[in-house]
Amino acid sequence: MKDEERSYRGQLHDDASFPVAAGHKEMPESYAVFIGEIKERIQKERLRVVMSANSSMVLLYWDIGRTIIDRQEKEGWGAKVIDRLSADLREAFPDMQGLSPRNLKYMRAFAAAWPDREIVQEVLAQITWYHNIALLEKVADSQVRLWYAKKGLEEGWSRSVLVMQIERKLHDRQGKALNNFNLTLLPGDSDMAAQIFKDPYLFDFLGTADPRREREVEKGLIDHIQRFLLELGEGFAFVGRQVHLEFATKDYYLDLLFYHLKLRSYVVVELKSVSFDPGFVGTLNMYLSAVDDLLRHPDDKPSIGLLLCRKGSRIEVEYALRGIQKPMGVAGWETKLVKTLPEELQSKLPSVAEIEAELTWDENEGA
Repeated sequence: MKDEERSYRGQLHDDASFPVAAGHKEMPESYAVFIGEIKERIQKERLRVVMSANSSMVLLYWDIGRTIIDRQEKEGWGAKVIDRLSADLREAFPDMQGLSPRNLKYMRAFAAAWPDREIVQEVLAQITWYHNIALLEKVADSQVRLWYAKKGLEEGWSRSVLVMQIERKLHDRQGKALNNFNLTLLPGDSDMAAQIFKDPYLFDFLGTADPRREREVEKGLIDHIQRFLLELGEGFAFVGRQVHLEFATKDYYLDLLFYHLKLRSYVVVELKSVSFDPGFVGTLNMYLSAVDDLLRHPDDKPSIGLLLCRKGSRIEVEYALRGIQKPMGVAGWETKLVKTLPEELQSKLPSVAEIEAELTWDENEGA
């Protein structure tokens, strides 16, 4: 911008002035795109610097842990050496965090858990130290621990989300939904779709929603849309609930409609509060045909259906999907409470209504 186009406060002097930024309305039309590009570059560089520093720190912690292990194995040093080492290091580096005896023990445990420095450098150094501590504390199996590290890195999980996914045993559920994707999608899309869907889905955030009432569950899912999207996994964008499909003589309503950014396809989710019925597949197939004809963009991939039921026979589902031309997956959904109880106890649990009635009776008796 030329000097004569600038704005100033007060009077001008040859060698002194109070310049002020011009308003956004005075900027060229291309300015918004320009400033957006600059901001994005700065944010990427700041993130690169932070991640580079984090990576260096995690590798340093691994090296310290490895050195402690080697010396202890050679000379039989005990825990008191850790305490002395911590005191000496903190005296030598007073401005450096992370040199407490507790953290030094984590460094030792980290190096013992991951003897291969290459894996540490490629994966574990790309997530924060606090993520790594959570993995050490929550997951005993090294292969499962590595799975969560890679998944957390891929989806950008915070530490709290990582812990939640571990506690919800995501690794046992991911990619487990019955489907016909290998017959209805191209090989690359089929593999991706199969890994995206899980079985069962855990809706333990529904609160007081009655699992026997589909509309009530739907409302609970939308009321907790962030938690619902987190449970669905990365890439799902919410489009609508009870999406109206109108024919000449009849109306239908799609329970939930999403768009998946990685698959580049619509995903129709049908939620059922009862056990699997083969008739559900036919209805979902019709919805997918309508979405493909009326909503799908020419650049989109085929729409995918996800049928969520309370229970279902594997062989029933496989037979129902056989011959279906639209890509479709079938999975269960449940709450954490019922999931963690033995089958023989599940039927003996009182319902919420029964508990409330009992409490009301007690209060009336005490009055």
